[in-house]
Amino acid sequence: MILIVDDDSAIRTSLSFLLKRAGYNVQAAASPKEAICIVRSTAPELILMDMNFSLGTSGEEGLTLLKQVKIFRPETPVILITAWGSIALAVQGMQAGAFDFITKPWNNAALLNSVHTALELNRKETPETNIQKQTENEAQPNFDKIIGRSPALANILNTVARIARTNASVLITGESGTGKELIAEAIHANSLRAKQPFVKVNLGGISQSLFESEMFGHKKGAFTDAATDRTGRFELADKGTIFLDEIGELDINCQVKLLRVLQEQTFEKLGDSRPKQIDIRVVCATNRDLQEMVNQHTFREDLFYRINLITIHLPALRERREDIPLLARYFADRLTTENHLPRTEFTPRAMKLLQRLPYPGNIRELKNLIERTILISGKELLDSSDFEGQCQQSHLPSSPILPGMTLEEIERQTILQTLEKYHNNLSQTAAALGISRAALYRRLEKYNITL
Repeated sequence: MILIVDDDSAIRTSLSFLLKRAGYNVQAAASPKEAICIVRSTAPELILMDMNFSLGTSGEEGLTLLKQVKIFRPETPVILITAWGSIALAVQGMQAGAFDFITKPWNNAALLNSVHTALELNRKETPETNIQKQTENEAQPNFDKIIGRSPALANILNTVARIARTNASVLITGESGTGKELIAEAIHANSLRAKQPFVKVNLGGISQSLFESEMFGHKKGAFTDAATDRTGRFELADKGTIFLDEIGELDINCQVKLLRVLQEQTFEKLGDSRPKQIDIRVVCATNRDLQEMVNQHTFREDLFYRINLITIHLPALRERREDIPLLARYFADRLTTENHLPRTEFTPRAMKLLQRLPYPGNIRELKNLIERTILISGKELLDSSDFEGQCQQSHLPSSPILPGMTLEEIERQTILQTLEKYHNNLSQTAAALGISRAALYRRLEKYNITL
């Protein structure tokens, strides 16, 4: 039985209808007192619970009810229901033991997915299910390094789970700092090659002259300074996965050499005429618009189609703002733990500010902002003013973030200031903002910015 706790009869009715249609047995309660009576007399498999039961919006009633439920039924998963503006409150609920939270208005598919996941993870195991899990253990996806619960991220992880056990080549796109490497690692970790090597290569850091030696290796004496044999990255990745990051930066001549290896799964070391067969899976990543580069003849079309059998696009952090509280909490806890510092808390104003910033550097920028603010402020409770001071010292907008500014206003201000910094150089501006030139052109048109 799933217990719904909400003082709004419309919400109780809507959730009951949705869950019953999905085949679940449902019971509803209109108040914390009624809910506790049900919890004490029966054992719900799952509880969907609102955070506010009066005119107030502090959420204290919801947090108190959550703690009471955990006393009587510590094993029962609880999914919190909260308004969009109260995500910081939901994070407190997560810290108090909630399984997940959904925001009003909710997405039916996402809600049902969360319910299904909670029930599956909490299902009592019999000897038969234990045997089944032992045989199917490899099929259970593992995303322990990826933080976030937004629908956009959930869709990406569902895709990763579906394609991980195949050998399909994958192209991961997205702005700088969105976590493309973590997704590549997740693909490998959930694949049949998980126990084999995962080799990372930053193609933006390899010059054309060193490409063959770095990627394919060389024999001793193959060229001046080749004093010993060298094993290339492809050979190191044999039977495993090779992750080619920043593939959009690869020189056109090197693209031809890479294409041959991917097509034939063979390569030759410099100084050795004997081809070597390899068995690898290729995962690539880029923050550039490869289709535009193909149109401009700076990226080979055949290589483009070779590497993007499956394309996974990572949204910018500003497109998944519901994940910011979880990420902020994670980065703060990791920093304080590693440096033996007191646990840091965030005021609601601080969390609201973090959710409003434009983040051209995405998750990497959020991480740096959190860590820098904690270390410089030395405080155990961070307010919005602490973060504003650090924002103004970074490449974020130098003008204060004023209450009432919309995301579009903040983004437009960021673009204008970055253009000014780089003297209207579009390539440098796009790189600094972590977007492609095509994306920058679209934003210039959107905001009517003329150079």
